[in-house]
Amino acid sequence: MGGHSHWSTIKRQKGASDAKRGQLFTKLSKEITVAAREGGGDPNANPRLRLAIDKARENNMAADTIKRAIDRGAGAGEGEALVEATFEGYGPGGVAILLQVVTDNRNRSVSEIRTTLARNGGNLGEAGSVAWQFESVGFIALEPGDADPEEVALVAIDAGAQDVRTEGGIVEVYTAPTELDKVRRALAESGLKVASAELSMLPKNTLPLDEHAAGQVLRLLDVLEDLDDVQKVYSNADFPDSVLMEYAAAAQ
Repeated sequence: MGGHSHWSTIKRQKGASDAKRGQLFTKLSKEITVAAREGGGDPNANPRLRLAIDKARENNMAADTIKRAIDRGAGAGEGEALVEATFEGYGPGGVAILLQVVTDNRNRSVSEIRTTLARNGGNLGEAGSVAWQFESVGFIALEPGDADPEEVALVAIDAGAQDVRTEGGIVEVYTAPTELDKVRRALAESGLKVASAELSMLPKNTLPLDEHAAGQVLRLLDVLEDLDDVQKVYSNADFPDSVLMEYAAAAQ
């Protein structure tokens, strides 16, 4: 499991230093708009919207931009009709890949994803082909600072966490999807630094890869994440430490 989890940690660190701010803001705006449309424009009554706004603020999105995204979703602003979709496929080595998409043109999204997978040793699967290999969870990344990670883990469990893991100096907290916001609030109120909090898809089992396949899969996942319509990418890949070290160095 460590190889999969460590990739997620490196990906977050890579994203923090990524220069593609415009693309990031577009994806964050889409999430805010969809969250407001589905649950209303009041973040106090809409946990998904509150999480989306928090993530946008963490990435220094302007308040006016956040407000416009909320207004679009709540029906107070002009904008394209966005729809959510999930696509499933396979990568090199038979790795299962799950893609969460927000788009105003489903046909375009399907075409881009199919082409990207095919060019990188993968293929698009049928609905349900890999989704059963993942489970929906709430995910919180904590930066323990000088605190003992074991003590931080106990605080998280007391707050309602289902599982806690430590990877690369980050304490990873997993919750039931419906408990994510409650646990996040409890951890923040206890004085812990919440680096990120989001709904995620966790593989029930991981697939170990050799170095060659691991390198191919990492490149494919990066290309998929760069597609404008793709919000999140998940896989069941378990990467060798040697490949992850090279990936982490390239992310600096």
